Amino acid sequence: MNKAEIREAAARWLSLVAADAELSPYLIGVDWDRLKAHLARSLTSAPTEAAEIPNLGWSEAQHRRAADYLTGALAAQARQPAEVVEHDRPCDGVAILTVRPSRPLPHRPGQAIPVCTPRHPGRWRWYSPANAPRPDGTLELHVRAVPAGAVSTSLVHHVRSGEPLHLGPPADTGLSLGGARDLLLVAGGTGLAPLRALVEQVAAAPDGRRVTLVVGARTVAELYDATTLDKLQQAYDWLTIVPAFSRDRRAEPGERGDALTVALDHLRPDQDVYVCGPPPMLAGSRLRLLVAGVLAERIYLPERIPWR
Repeated sequence: MNKAEIREAAARWLSLVAADAELSPYLIGVDWDRLKAHLARSLTSAPTEAAEIPNLGWSEAQHRRAADYLTGALAAQARQPAEVVEHDRPCDGVAILTVRPSRPLPHRPGQAIPVCTPRHPGRWRWYSPANAPRPDGTLELHVRAVPAGAVSTSLVHHVRSGEPLHLGPPADTGLSLGGARDLLLVAGGTGLAPLRALVEQVAAAPDGRRVTLVVGARTVAELYDATTLDKLQQAYDWLTIVPAFSRDRRAEPGERGDALTVALDHLRPDQDVYVCGPPPMLAGSRLRLLVAGVLAERIYLPERIPWR
């Protein structure tokens, strides 16, 4: 790799470490620019497999995980993996991007992938594909532009079909499918993406479980993935999709309220419950579910990746 690619790999590694809830506290008070420069010098002067990763007080296991992140960052840098093949804006502030990696990028439903646009080099944001693995290898990313979010704003408003994107290695988020119980999936906004991927996973290998997917939006106009959801509802008799509208007076009585409030009306004792959405939604979800009688081991939240 040339010097620019090495610097990019170092920045990618730091983004991955910063997104890890267990490793990131060790970055408090650290000069990130000096840390990246130190790692870049190490990568320049030694074979990549022998590069020295700064030890910031991590345990041996934590240091191994940081080393794994570096391996993934270097592998992703070598691929320089993706092209935007479709870019749709189904509602204001939201885009659905279909991305084709230049090489296979194995991932599991519920995982998240760091994404960077060349319009903002070195700035990575995590997005969870809305699909289970496809034969053509494409990924569907749901992106909402957020205030002061340069990357999300570019992905929604400026990036077009044919542009390149950089993709890092997938990471688990706490939303992987486990067991064989019925599912209650509760999505807020673009938190729909990983939960829709779980629906596709069940569809690919039906096992008798029933799935209820509650999809939250403020209004009917903001239910951005309605067409695909309608197709899924029509295709599978084991799937029930329930919209939840928090600010739409025209909604049916059973569809009024935030996603979790509506979902609790569909809660059954034999379900695993998955919740994904914006931080305010996630903040009180676990407590509300526990109060409603859901066992702690049956609650799945995206606890390991910052959703932006």
